[in-house]
This record gives sequence, structure tokens and C-alpha cells, in this order.
Amino acid sequence: MFEIVHTRQLSPAVFEMGVHAPRIAEKAAAGQFLMVRTNERGERIPLTFSDFDPEAGEIRFIFMRVGKTTHELSHLGVGDSLADVVGPLGVPTHVEGLGRVTIVGGGVGAAVAYPVARAMAAAGNEVSVILGARNAELLVLADEIAALPGVRLQVVTDDGSAGEKGLVTAPLKRACEAGEVDHVFAVGPAIMMKFCAATTAEFGVPTTVSLNPIMVDGTGMCGACRVTVDGATRFGCVEGPDFDGHAVDWEELMSRQRVYNDDERLADAEYSRSCSCHL
Repeated sequence: MFEIVHTRQLSPAVFEMGVHAPRIAEKAAAGQFLMVRTNERGERIPLTFSDFDPEAGEIRFIFMRVGKTTHELSHLGVGDSLADVVGPLGVPTHVEGLGRVTIVGGGVGAAVAYPVARAMAAAGNEVSVILGARNAELLVLADEIAALPGVRLQVVTDDGSAGEKGLVTAPLKRACEAGEVDHVFAVGPAIMMKFCAATTAEFGVPTTVSLNPIMVDGTGMCGACRVTVDGATRFGCVEGPDFDGHAVDWEELMSRQRVYNDDERLADAEYSRSCSCHL
């Protein structure tokens, strides 16, 4: 059992949770992820580290309340426990020697953008972050990213309620046109990463994307996380989650992400009927 030591609601549907897991915190690196199970009968879900503190023995992750398991998580508090937390999993993000890096984070992708920006700045890169969301209410970790030493932050919202109005690809394209970018790291919804990669491809800027395929065990055994990169099958959980954004088969990835949509809606509806605290 893993005790919950921190909870914070970042928006109406987005939550941050901290768990006491000293052995995981000691090994964690930016870009890696966890497999979490709320109880012995629960499903496993992948969640990326948003922070880790080896001295305190604490790890943190951010999730959006969208289905049964994330609804269950959102109703847990400090002192409660999770049945399983497995990690760190995946390959850490490469951060050394990249030069002028622009990190693009969309929605809860900020959970990954924050530790990656911190690690890249600590490695001596010149780091800029473009943080996007549908509206100001859905922006997460903007203050934390802005406080990182030497990191520049630009906020973009679809409706203009915070920062620049528009999509993250607009400031990204301007930076590429100005020759200000040596490398791009993008994380967020697949459609956002697809268009970030399409934008940088025009200028020949190397682009790393942190993919979020379906995962079941997180160890490469089940094959659910397979993605096609440069025409070859790769496994997101053990070879990723970072891949060359210009080589990803985006249509296949997004199609596979939708496979269990109906099952997820059914499970959430059943949970809603059985749980009086469901919102």
C-alpha cells in the first residue's frame, strides 16, 4: 500500500496527488511514468511524474477526472492509500546538449513539461516553454514553470482567457521562423503533438514527443502500447514514451487510443450510479 501524503485540486477536473514512495523517488527521472492501481480490483493506469523528491521520499503525479479510475482517485485524500504504484517506468527524457529548447505542453501535458523543463535547464540548455490549454481554468503548473530559474514561459489559450489567444503552434512557428530553436519537446493530446511536429518539420527542427498510447502492464509484455515509428513497431512503455515526432504514425496512434472509448464510458456510467459522491 502507498500512502497519499498530498492532494491539490488544480482545476474543476484536474488534480495533483503525492504518494510516499521513497524507493521510486530515489530512481525517478524527468519523462518517466508510473502504473497506478487504486485498489486490488482496479485497473492499471499510466501517469507521468509531475515531480519527485528523493529526500522526502515523495512522488507526485497529475490526472484529469475523465473516467471511472480517475474519478475514484479524485475522491481519495491525505491518509488514504493506493494499492499499487509501480515505477519508474520508461526511458528518461534526453536532456543534455540540446541547445535552445522549446518545450510545448498542452493541458495536463504540463505535468511532464515541468520536470522536463527543470532537467533541461539544469543540464545547461536554454529553455523556453509554451504552455497551452482550452482556457485559463485548465492551465496547470504555470506558476511552477515560471519560477524555474532561467526558463521563459509563454501561455496560450484557445479562448484568450489567459496569455495569447490561439493554438500553441502559432508561437512555436514564430520561434522556428526566427531561427531561435534547436530542438522541440512536445507533450499533450496526440492531435496537438501531431501539429507541433508538422510545424517543426517545415523548418527541419528535431522534435521529441512524449506519447500516451494505451498501456496495460507498463513492462512491454502485453503489447497494448505499440506504436509505429519510422515504419517499425515500437513499444511505448519500454522504448518510450519519447519518440521522434516526425516519424510517428499519428493516425494509427489516435485510432488505437479510441479503441476502448465505449467501454470507458460504460464503466464510468456504472460507477456514477453506484457512487453517491460521483460528480
